[in-house]
Amino acid sequence: MDSWYSLAGDGLRWLYDRRISAPPILNTAAKFPAGAEFVAAWEDLRDEALAVAERLHEVPRFHEVMKQQEEISANDGRDWRTFVIKAYGANIPRNLSRCPVLAKLLARHPEVVSATFSYLAPGKHIPLHRGPFRGVLRFHLGLSMPRDDKGDLGATLWINGVPHLLANGDCLLWDDTYPHEVLNATNDVRVALLLDVRRPGMPPDMKVLSSLVISTIGTIARFKPGVFAG
Repeated sequence: MDSWYSLAGDGLRWLYDRRISAPPILNTAAKFPAGAEFVAAWEDLRDEALAVAERLHEVPRFHEVMKQQEEISANDGRDWRTFVIKAYGANIPRNLSRCPVLAKLLARHPEVVSATFSYLAPGKHIPLHRGPFRGVLRFHLGLSMPRDDKGDLGATLWINGVPHLLANGDCLLWDDTYPHEVLNATNDVRVALLLDVRRPGMPPDMKVLSSLVISTIGTIARFKPGVFAG
């Protein structure tokens, strides 16, 4: 991972850790009430994600979108592909046009700064890592969550050492600055919708800093829409 990215991430985590105290798992109804609308539409969102997956080979791998993530995306030769619809406030027009249901939800909820369909190949392991930025929360919605040969859910998300198994239509709101990893121990692709949501209730200075970070990354994304296009 690039040294500048690691240093910037470590610096942001150090600052936010000292200014914002929060658990790894948060109450969706309290912190992201709009999540209920995404859950209610999960079948339509699944259909949009599966339509994209019909040409999954055209969807970039995560490290092709963000080369600094190569050690967690290209670690085992198995694909983690990400169809980015919105990146830190910047819409990706080509991708957005393919997801009209999701596009309408995003238009109604500007607190959602990023939206991605995430596709994990069979056997894919995303090793333990931490996100750099506590100014947003991660909303995770299961769209096509595979089961193993015994019929049990087989794609596990560990957050701060605790395993979470989400079924289709299940959601989780969590802080990705806590250590987390994922294993798809099935023979099918795991499909999820990942949203980054502005963290509510931050101190004023952290709110200003978060807006600056989001704006900066979003500006970069606006100049490179082709990197995200599937």
